Amino acid sequence: MTRQIAAHIARTQFGQIMERAVQNDERFVVDRRGEPAVVIMSVASYLKNVAPEDKALKAIRDNAKRAGLDKLSMNDINKEIASYRREKHRQAA
Repeated sequence: MTRQIAAHIARTQFGQIMERAVQNDERFVVDRRGEPAVVIMSVASYLKNVAPEDKALKAIRDNAKRAGLDKLSMNDINKEIASYRREKHRQAA
């Protein structure tokens, strides 16, 4: 559901608007002097409707989840990168 609100309302009630956007999947068109200026919506709604995930990236993400790779910490990832670089360096030498 999309609602149109004035900029001064958006400014004074921003926290409530954010909460409604996330919890109720509402969208708000904020107007300035009667002209639409910006849209406030949840990230989930944005990704679903405005910037859908590329099929190839979705397949890669799904494969990573199945392999348990989505649970790697940044430390684990950095170790993997360092290990790969050491191996490549050895092969080049």
